Amino acid sequence: MEKTSSSVSWKGNMAFEVSLNGHNFMIDAEPHVGGENLGPRPKPLMLSALAGCTAMDVVAILKKMRIEFDDLKVTVEGEQTEEHPKHFTKMMVKYEVWGKDLPLDKIEKAVNLSEERYCGVSVVYRKAMPVESQIVLHES
Repeated sequence: MEKTSSSVSWKGNMAFEVSLNGHNFMIDAEPHVGGENLGPRPKPLMLSALAGCTAMDVVAILKKMRIEFDDLKVTVEGEQTEEHPKHFTKMMVKYEVWGKDLPLDKIEKAVNLSEERYCGVSVVYRKAMPVESQIVLHES
């Protein structure tokens, strides 16, 4: 079984340096809870993990299909509880693709393959909460 690990090292107050696969970045809390806003909060990084995972899949699949596009943006919005422990209860993934004569059916196929087969982040999140998606094409 393949293993991956990440570690955090305390840098004072509520700041931590994250080490992951040879990359380092800061996470921190907001000032009103003792942080200095030196980096993102950990929970919102869950949204970035999903956006990045599925975006990479979609780009790879579209390239294999030889679908030409100018740009791709994936935005993930999460709804969370107000009571502790605060957690996401739903996520919405918006895929925006820019290009000329974009084939919606093939883009939908690429998105579905990512969400249902290739993106491990999506698979795990879908076991925990509803994850909806939307595709928006921008013709250039």
